Amino acid sequence: MSRAVLQPFEEYQKARVTFVQTVAELATRPQNIDALQSAGVMSLLRPLLLDNVPSIQQSAALALGRLANYSDDLAEQVVAHDILPQLVLSLAEQNRFYKKAAAFVLRAVAKHSAELAQAVVDSGALEALVTCLEEFDPGVKESAAWALGYIGRHNGQLANCVVESGAIPLLVLCVQEPELSLRRIAASSLSDIARHSADLAQKVVDAGAVPHLSQYINNPDAQLKRQVCSCLAQIAKHTVELAEHVVEAEIFPRILNCLKDSDMHVKKNAATCIREIAKQNPALAKLIVNAGGAAAIVDYISEVKGNPRLPGIMTLGYIGAFDESLAMGVIVSKGVPPLKDALKNEGEDHLKAASAWSLGQIGRHSADHSRALAELDVPNCLLAAYIDDKSSEDLKTKSKRALKSIVQMCTYLPALEPLLQLAPPNILKYVVSQFAKTLPHDLAARRTFVQSGGLQKVQEIKAPPGSKLREYKEAINALYPPEIVQYYSPDYAETLLKKIDEYNQP
Repeated sequence: MSRAVLQPFEEYQKARVTFVQTVAELATRPQNIDALQSAGVMSLLRPLLLDNVPSIQQSAALALGRLANYSDDLAEQVVAHDILPQLVLSLAEQNRFYKKAAAFVLRAVAKHSAELAQAVVDSGALEALVTCLEEFDPGVKESAAWALGYIGRHNGQLANCVVESGAIPLLVLCVQEPELSLRRIAASSLSDIARHSADLAQKVVDAGAVPHLSQYINNPDAQLKRQVCSCLAQIAKHTVELAEHVVEAEIFPRILNCLKDSDMHVKKNAATCIREIAKQNPALAKLIVNAGGAAAIVDYISEVKGNPRLPGIMTLGYIGAFDESLAMGVIVSKGVPPLKDALKNEGEDHLKAASAWSLGQIGRHSADHSRALAELDVPNCLLAAYIDDKSSEDLKTKSKRALKSIVQMCTYLPALEPLLQLAPPNILKYVVSQFAKTLPHDLAARRTFVQSGGLQKVQEIKAPPGSKLREYKEAINALYPPEIVQYYSPDYAETLLKKIDEYNQP
């Protein structure tokens, strides 16, 4: 064939190569996206996916993936231009480089919304992606696993589609591969599937994933530990049986080491996993405490600040809620001071509310429990959160409930006295009730109550006739001689002055 005939073909091929490579490079920078879109880049890239030159196909797929990754609007254009069926068709036929690029496009489209992920499923991509999980090349497996995870994360229906495509056993095999990045992504995808329901989590368990995941809990790679702890948490959270499966993989006490990891995400995901197990039943909560988990969680919430504190705060609340011995275990582990610190000093109300809830769960069991909290001034802190105008409704509700449950058990009166002056009527009745219950049985406390000014504060309380508050107030007054009660009444000075006036009259 003469050179004159070949030359235009070669130049056309070079132009196509230059075009797709340049577009792929331009698509890496957000400031170029609008201009590319306006130039009609989608319709120009689409035919190049079927180009007879493999490198052009790969670059076209890579460019489309980068564009779709940028926004849901561009991802919708990929769907609208019927690009997905072409990609799926080519996945079964092309080389490993193209397969990676095609899986990247599918992932980039699926990540934005459930509707776009459904469009990927409807294009027949699942079967092709599952086939890619059986490829020899780890990069192809990685891209396919990542795409499957992005499809499954949106809702249970999509996750079930991934399960029915036969992906889980192959993802479990990927977790066992030597490549770190493949392990990470496979663990992440299993987590995305297990999160939605107990049935889906059970499918992950039945495929034998848990023992393989648990062996990586102390792996040196932080990103792998993040995904492993997250996946175990997503499995454990649904039912007692699933949590027991996770515990049976001997994650304790090894997972407690993750709470001291240098990577904040590892710490938080490990704390979340412990929380999901602790909340299930008293036996699992006790297992955590016996493994040293309560003390480890206390150290964790003492060291970290902000949102990563939340799972640790809730773990102590779940442990403390079950029975008085577990709650006392939290108190002995010095769990109350960091919870009080979070209630007072955290900036976000949802963290304060979780702390208030946990303190209420720990202090509500007995007089000993409530005293341990009262001695650390917890009731005052709860009251401050409740009456603060800036507090959210949730924080106010949880603070009120916690304060009520602690006060109703508290017989340590010195800690309750400040509340006599500060508490609003709906809290005050519980405080005064405790004095009315406790003072009759303690002569020394009755004397101290007068000396500290407590009796005077009771007299200053305006209790409507017939109310519970009035009833408790009168019960306290009945414990003292009438002249003592009269002496501490707010109008006593005025009464004395009247008597002086009457006495001086001729």
